[in-house]
Amino acid sequence: MLKAAAIQIFIMGFSLLDWFVLIVTLLTIILYGIYKGKSTKNLDGYFLGNRQLRWWVVLLSVMGTQASAVTFLTVPGQSFTDGMRFIQFYFGLPIAMVVLSITFVPIFRKLHVFTAYEYLEQRFDKKTRTLTSLIFLLSRSLSTGISIVAPSLVLHSLFGWNIYVTNMVMGGFMIIYTVSGGAKAVAYTQQLQFFIIYAAMFLVGWWAYQSLPNNIGLKETFQIAGNAGRLNIITDGMNNDGFNWNDRYNILSGIIAGFFLQLSYFGTDQSQVGRYLTARSTTESRLGLLLNGLVKIPLQFLILMIGIFIFVHYQFHSRPVYFNTSHEQIVAQSPYAAEYNSLKGSYEKVQQERNSLLAVSKDIEVIKAKLPLYERGMDSIRGEMGELVKRANPLAAVGDKDANYVFLRFVGDNLPSGLVGLIIAIIFLAAWGSIAAALNSLASSTIIDLHKPFVKTPLTPTSEYKWSKRYTLLWGLFSMVITFFATDLGNSLVEAVNILGSWFYGTLLGIFLVAFYLKRVKGNAVFYAAIISEIVVIIISFQGKISFLWFTIIGALTVMIAGYIFQVLNNYRNQN
Repeated sequence: MLKAAAIQIFIMGFSLLDWFVLIVTLLTIILYGIYKGKSTKNLDGYFLGNRQLRWWVVLLSVMGTQASAVTFLTVPGQSFTDGMRFIQFYFGLPIAMVVLSITFVPIFRKLHVFTAYEYLEQRFDKKTRTLTSLIFLLSRSLSTGISIVAPSLVLHSLFGWNIYVTNMVMGGFMIIYTVSGGAKAVAYTQQLQFFIIYAAMFLVGWWAYQSLPNNIGLKETFQIAGNAGRLNIITDGMNNDGFNWNDRYNILSGIIAGFFLQLSYFGTDQSQVGRYLTARSTTESRLGLLLNGLVKIPLQFLILMIGIFIFVHYQFHSRPVYFNTSHEQIVAQSPYAAEYNSLKGSYEKVQQERNSLLAVSKDIEVIKAKLPLYERGMDSIRGEMGELVKRANPLAAVGDKDANYVFLRFVGDNLPSGLVGLIIAIIFLAAWGSIAAALNSLASSTIIDLHKPFVKTPLTPTSEYKWSKRYTLLWGLFSMVITFFATDLGNSLVEAVNILGSWFYGTLLGIFLVAFYLKRVKGNAVFYAAIISEIVVIIISFQGKISFLWFTIIGALTVMIAGYIFQVLNNYRNQN
């Protein structure tokens, strides 16, 4: 019964034209990546595109790596339910880009390294370099597998697509051009993906805005959203007990915690370091990063605005009582069906009352005053429906946020055939952009930081190139294996990607900050400090009292303080 319902949703939501648009778009990217991926068959050509890419290619590659499919799926839903305050998450980004351009980029470029971790052996020792590389490989490989599953789960929930087949398609085709073309394929496909993705996203925002009544312009749209508390761009994170350290998005966490998080991501994660090392000069690397700091916030603001337009759209049109179609179907066919029908009836009654008001009153002031009242009533019923979903299917609802499905449900219900296929295509493209860069970085760190230092057999340039392709393929297959285990974790995957990264970024950043700024601290001290840092961060994480955004600061400071103390103790012991 449930399977039949899922198939019916799939048929209704996806036409032959949608299939045509989806397949043509994806094949175009694959063939373009293979074509542009031609480079010198050595490490420099495969991993860094012979260091000949211009700043605008670097910029788009950096942005393409940073923005995963999860971003485009969930950010509009974030503003739909929680308003615009998520934009504060990026306020530390421009400052981080300046610090990177002054400190990290010149050092990496001067040493002509392939990976960020090569520098650590020169500064500390081989074991510190190896530990740092292993931390990166562990965190990035797990995150890559999860990044494949997250968009697949959403497509599975809305269209009934087989989750394992979707995982294979999501990861399999992307592996083709990543293995064949290396860094150049990643960079140039991200360039094309960027324009397709943002054009399609803005088309959805325009469509939502055009669906509003004739008397509702931009001014009225913002007034309605503002009255409903959705234009909360700046928040202070304060409550009755003072500053809420578990509040994820406020001005303080955005600037301070966000700065450390972005500094760690762009400065120590090889998936990003490898992007700006492809530039033809230090100046062009800096330009790509600095412009990323300037452009990212406005673009993220516009993506959030799509959620605002969808929110206002549903003030004047029928809104689903639950956006996750598959979960709604499960409840409707469960022992809780009577409760489900009762809640749905109450929800539709409130919507009818709201629609009656809108039909009678054309006074925008009356509309602005009354709509928030109906919105609160509908939100209350939706909250009860969420609890009912958890009771009907606890495993499927673990960590689930119905807001993650707002964007695609709007697309499936409102956009015409062809455009739905294009929007589904951008989910694949966004996933491919971040995953391809991850596989390229995993392979580069494996051969540069582990294979060459520990395998005694000398490698020729040709054999290095062949091993690089093998490692890219192996990491791609490993990520596909992770998807089979991660699928059972449920929709908590959306949060898992960020939380998993926060466990490791602080330690990675702390090691590099010690390397740059604490010149007296040596390898042994920072090595053991890094291990202590990981233990501290994971313990704090499981306590659940502090938002994951602060883990990077905690981890970095722990490495620096513990490393300094260990070095002082070691010096004292040697003197005595």
